[in-house]
Amino acid sequence: MRTVIVFESMFGNTEDRAREIAAGLRAAGVATTLSDVRQVRADDLAGCDLLVVGAPTHAFSLSRPSTRKDAVSQGADPARAAVGVREWLATLDDAFPARADRPSVAVFDTRVAKVRRLPGSAAKRAARVLRAQGFAVLDRPTSFYVEDVKGPVLRGEPERAEAWGVLLAERLGVQHRRDAS
Repeated sequence: MRTVIVFESMFGNTEDRAREIAAGLRAAGVATTLSDVRQVRADDLAGCDLLVVGAPTHAFSLSRPSTRKDAVSQGADPARAAVGVREWLATLDDAFPARADRPSVAVFDTRVAKVRRLPGSAAKRAARVLRAQGFAVLDRPTSFYVEDVKGPVLRGEPERAEAWGVLLAERLGVQHRRDAS
């Protein structure tokens, strides 16, 4: 089995969670590749069984050019504002022209802890977009929490991200056994 994790990260928090999720998947025996959303190509996704997508929550949803510009004004690297998951998701038909060949997906985001009870999140929005494109979502959208926009991550979140990676591997294995039957 092979997983590709595509992430958008303005301050490094989402990228760190992607690395921890990858560690969990690898610990469970799943070959895993990490790709920054700015650099991922359609060829990078060929043959993957699971696509994991991660993004920071901006204004209770996926980032937009304006919200990434705002992140840059708060100290984020301007190069990270070039493209976000929102725009990248619109290109997935090129990577998977046949709906039958689309991998399962899982989505996560990073969010500021003080707004954890508010309903919007990048992961929820990404899951809706992916379902509309014909992807099967393997697990519910998952959020990991930071203290403030720039971080740091809340205590216990790195371990929770790695454990989620293990859970995804288990669910992916169960799905493959079921599909093979």
